[in-house]
Amino acid sequence: MKFDPSVVLANWDILAFGLLITLKYTIYTCAIGLAIGLFVALLQLTPWRLTRWTGRIWVEFFRNIPLLVLLMWIYYALPIFFQIQIGKETAGILGLGFYASGFYAEILRAGVQSIDRGQTDAAVVLGMGYFQRMKRIILPQALRRMVPPLVGQTIMQLKNTTLLSVLTIPDLLYQAGYIASFTYRPMEVYTVIGGIFILILFPLSALSRRFERKEAA
Repeated sequence: MKFDPSVVLANWDILAFGLLITLKYTIYTCAIGLAIGLFVALLQLTPWRLTRWTGRIWVEFFRNIPLLVLLMWIYYALPIFFQIQIGKETAGILGLGFYASGFYAEILRAGVQSIDRGQTDAAVVLGMGYFQRMKRIILPQALRRMVPPLVGQTIMQLKNTTLLSVLTIPDLLYQAGYIASFTYRPMEVYTVIGGIFILILFPLSALSRRFERKEAA
């Protein structure tokens, strides 16, 4: 059997729709993950033990549970336990967003803690409260150091969207499976899918390395 990419080209509109869905979920879940992750990171950096432990439990839970299990649990188990209706789109966004928040929180926490302690002491001397010194002094400096790992985690988040297909969300991988089901050419279809991910992720990886070199210089 010869490698025949024409079957993919003939169904390019289906893959294009799947790619848009994949990018949409990546943007939504990265935004949710960053927002929650920043809040959880700040909880871990407070001087109060209860809030620190609350943030720690959140991070450890979502970093250690398999993403596939989390998606299935939100979609199938939550409606049973709490007698609520959760659509597959909502389940996908919540699952990916919560999962990403654990990793983003650790990146943000480590970035903040990498700032010299003297910066915090100086802010305290000036009379700044915790959230005020974080906003004005610590976070702006830490952001530059966080960029490479944040980009790296965003790359992982884009790849994680492939698991949405188990919820029958028509992302890129789901659409690829659909095409392969009636063309009987899975090799060509999944090879093209791999190429699409490389074309998207390679520039992001190069950008991450560039920021890392600038920070090290």
